[in-house]
Amino acid sequence: MPKLLELKALPKYVIWLRYSDGAQGTVDLSDLVGKGVFSLWKDPGAFEAVALSDYGAPAWGESIDLCPDALYLELTGKRPEELFPALRRAASDA
Repeated sequence: MPKLLELKALPKYVIWLRYSDGAQGTVDLSDLVGKGVFSLWKDPGAFEAVALSDYGAPAWGESIDLCPDALYLELTGKRPEELFPALRRAASDA
């Protein structure tokens, strides 16, 4: 799985991401704002405080982190089976 190398918060709860395989682009996270822990993002400047965590995930302090693999799939439109061929075999064996 490619590693998340760089990220930046953009207006309207959009995040720009760049991965080790060269994939880059934006993911809209606005549908999460105000739901559960994502209420934090309503505070002025909170969404913009995103940083790459020590384990390579987008994080907002210790309150919120997002799965970089799920964001990669969203960004690229790929399916898990495309990145993990063993999933394809497991599904056909079931």
